[in-house]
Amino acid sequence: MQPQQIVIVGGGVAGLEVATALGRRSARAGRTMAVTLVDRDSAHVWKPMLHTIAAGTRDVSQQQTTFLAQARDAGFTYQPGELAGLDRATRELRIAPLHAPDGRLLVPARRLAYDALVLAIGSEANDFGTPGVAAHCFKIDSRLQADAFNREVRLRMLQCLAQDETLSIGIVGGGATGVELAAELVQLAQAAVAYGAQGLPARLSITLIESGPRLLAAFPQDISAATQARLEALGVRVRTATRVTEATADGFTLADGGQVTASLKVWAAGVKAPGLLARLDGLEASHANQLLVHPSLQTTRDPRIFAIGDCASLTLPGNQRPLPPTAQVAHQQAQHLIRHLPGWLRGDKIPAFSYRDFGALVSLGDYDAFGSLGKFGLFKGLTIRGRLAQLSHALLYRSHQARLFGFWRGGLLWLVDRLNTRLRAPIRLD
Repeated sequence: MQPQQIVIVGGGVAGLEVATALGRRSARAGRTMAVTLVDRDSAHVWKPMLHTIAAGTRDVSQQQTTFLAQARDAGFTYQPGELAGLDRATRELRIAPLHAPDGRLLVPARRLAYDALVLAIGSEANDFGTPGVAAHCFKIDSRLQADAFNREVRLRMLQCLAQDETLSIGIVGGGATGVELAAELVQLAQAAVAYGAQGLPARLSITLIESGPRLLAAFPQDISAATQARLEALGVRVRTATRVTEATADGFTLADGGQVTASLKVWAAGVKAPGLLARLDGLEASHANQLLVHPSLQTTRDPRIFAIGDCASLTLPGNQRPLPPTAQVAHQQAQHLIRHLPGWLRGDKIPAFSYRDFGALVSLGDYDAFGSLGKFGLFKGLTIRGRLAQLSHALLYRSHQARLFGFWRGGLLWLVDRLNTRLRAPIRLD
């Protein structure tokens, strides 16, 4: 009997957890399922950690999970490449050819057959068509983008020290990514002083721009206010109710005609799914390119195709808005498919997904952290800060590692990280 073909596109929080769990389950059951993970990158980094990779306060080589190694350990197959299209009639997806940086063809275009297709390709920042963003701004939606920004910010810091200049950084977007990146950049500059970068903090100017009336709109008001006060105490200039109309080589043009000078620019505002999803063989998508799904997480026009995480749009009964594109939602949807997809392949129905809002956390590096405990649990609605919030933020990452590697190996990775904080530089220096 041929194993059922499960293809998962996207190795983020949701996709890699599904591939890992189903690969292990299939191995224990005698290979009743053939699980394949497709991703254009070669390694996974927990998305809520990307801002630390971008700032260089964590080393990407220590925090990434290579897909080939995970595939070997968990019993699934990894296929490098990017989704290029879909043929629902023949149940095949098209994978774009893979080229080397110099243009050489490495892997030709190919097709993969599936019995069940799980789309988990995540999201990206939404520039809303703002002129100049694509040409002048960095984004940190992926491991490669975060690493590219880190290389550039280290070069710019070296340049400003050597030429006795000021480095001005502008960040658009007052959500968790923008807020956390601003704090990590302050931490980078202060830590660099111990390695000879005397005067760097005084030469660094960071401006955080938010179009809404406050930072962290998804958090309670008190957390927004406390976060802004803490950032300003660290020297970050915060501008709320400020809309950017254009990005230029010298900075940002504002709707009121003003300017924000920034030699290094980051766009971290808005969220949308990749545009390909809106053109994927007739599947129904939202204005933000997210695939519309039923509560079973099956797409509205094809029950064999599932969408989870940031690339899916699900409005639960009684709600007016879709679930937010967060790692918490992605994880819970991944766990739902892990529990029910094998049964669906045998003919069972998938029950409706139910979401539990356990709150949200934002970390300002080593300086502070804030959290809201959400709508479930004994302490629902409570807000926390300081060491407790920092520990809670760390535990989210460690629980993700435990799901990928198992409890004991995940614990060893935590121990290695703790040892590295004692033995290695706190910032990336290579």
